[in-house]
Amino acid sequence: MYGRHTGTAAAIAAVVLLAGCSSSGEEKKDGGSATIGQQPKDADPFWVDPDGTAAKQAAGYAEHGDDRSARLIRKIAQQPVGEWIGPDDPEAEVKGVTEAAEKADREALLVLYNIPHRDCGQFSKGGASDGDTYRGWVESVAKGIGDRRTTVILEPDALLHLVDGCTPQEFHEERYDLLKGAVQRLKRQPGTTVYVDAGNAGWQSPDALFEPLQRAGVGDADGFAVNVSNFQTTAASTDFGKRLSAKVGSKPFVIDTSRNGNGPYDGGDPAENWCNPPGRALGETPTTETGDELVDAYLWIKRPGESDGACRGGPNAGEWWPEYALGLAGG
Repeated sequence: MYGRHTGTAAAIAAVVLLAGCSSSGEEKKDGGSATIGQQPKDADPFWVDPDGTAAKQAAGYAEHGDDRSARLIRKIAQQPVGEWIGPDDPEAEVKGVTEAAEKADREALLVLYNIPHRDCGQFSKGGASDGDTYRGWVESVAKGIGDRRTTVILEPDALLHLVDGCTPQEFHEERYDLLKGAVQRLKRQPGTTVYVDAGNAGWQSPDALFEPLQRAGVGDADGFAVNVSNFQTTAASTDFGKRLSAKVGSKPFVIDTSRNGNGPYDGGDPAENWCNPPGRALGETPTTETGDELVDAYLWIKRPGESDGACRGGPNAGEWWPEYALGLAGG
């Protein structure tokens, strides 16, 4: 429903073209990927990809003399964002990300988004073909992680689409089993932290969520995640998370602050206010220093600048949309 990361190959290719050809390797004045480094480890231990899509976009703007746009996009490029793992060869993909993070003495942030019957046939439809395929995919992800330090956000929307009835009843028991099994398998990796997605403050209440969250294996997980790909304020998300935590054994949680700087949008059709809403802004930068013992971290789980779906003039879900990225960074 929320326009997840479903593949960015075309977008990355476009960014590479925009970046132009430069073999100098010199640090650019504004936005060059050579200037993208890691954040201070004590406050933000997660890996920043120095060659990510946003970094390439910033370099492209700088190459073309658009220093203002380069500076804005670097606000995104300089922060760690979730790496959304695809269905093809997940072991190699995950190994590449986690090894790069380990080399930089940082922790990888992965988002697993491949549950069967994903997104109820909406913008981000897809997922594994069946339960056994999904279990094999999770096994491959776990092998790719190895013993490297990794935080996993498990299956955005999967639980909520059980609660709101979007996912047909015939698939409910299997999904609970798959989520719980995924938590248990991932927790066998010694350096892996797992948070189960639990929706947001604007969609369903803690009373409707705590029992499904327990059935999905939150008891074996390190906690849960709220506001993934959404726009609810940090204050509202904290309140929502604390009320839910009180019902699931005081589990801690993380908040996606990637695009919540101006809060939710209420200027259009309420049924579509989640999809590329205008006038939004980047939220708090990622950190583990939240000042609240129940809030483990503020994270950028949704990758700012990637589309929620083919709405409001945007490209397909998960594709890079530079105009929207500039709006977020300038908001």
